Amino acid sequence: MPLVRTRGIILRSLKWGDADRIVTVYSPNFGKIRGVARGARRMKTRFGGVLEPFGLVDLSLFQKTPESLGQISQIDLVASYSSIRENLTVMTAAARMVKMVEAITVDRDPNPGMYTTLVHGLKSLRPEADVALSALLFQIHVLGHTGFRPQFDSCTECGQLAKQHIPQWFSPRLGGVVCHDCGQRGVGRMLSLSKGSVAFIEQARRLSIPNLSRLKAIGSVRIEVETAMEAYFYAVVGKSLPTFEQWVS
Repeated sequence: MPLVRTRGIILRSLKWGDADRIVTVYSPNFGKIRGVARGARRMKTRFGGVLEPFGLVDLSLFQKTPESLGQISQIDLVASYSSIRENLTVMTAAARMVKMVEAITVDRDPNPGMYTTLVHGLKSLRPEADVALSALLFQIHVLGHTGFRPQFDSCTECGQLAKQHIPQWFSPRLGGVVCHDCGQRGVGRMLSLSKGSVAFIEQARRLSIPNLSRLKAIGSVRIEVETAMEAYFYAVVGKSLPTFEQWVS
């Protein structure tokens, strides 16, 4: 039974059986892995309060095969990011980040770029900041590390270059912009997406993680981008991310 050692972010921690927990961790060298923490819900447990989501941990687990559920032998907290849990709005932003990574990744598919983005995203969350914008920028940027990156250089229906025919619409189902002519013919649900909104999304995808905070979005651009990204995520995974209204109302 091989021993796996890695550092990672806890994405989810679920009750299992009478006293255990199943913990999902995203790591740079193994991707998404899952393991059982035996006795984690007993009053006296060696795991303490280490198994909460958002924490950065050093993990050791035994796993018979890459496809099987591992058994956690040791887990040590490196960083708790405790400030996340002190504010509901910040917690919602963090929840959106980890749930997105969990939803768009498969087990044992390492993606160091996505891991770095997640760690930086959680570190950047502060109550005094625009955390909804931080979560939106994360959502856009992390798609660039997957096969789900939206297409903006040409119409996703006819293939005509965007520079030759300015995009007018965004299709969540097709995963990219749709030119005016294809939009007129109908390709399912379409959302308005101005040139300014497209430029904002492209900048968010291309900028390095430390420089993402330079981007600002207000007014119609913010509304268009938020609507497009929410609809696209739902089209990709079939579920919605937790909303700020649900958590703070």
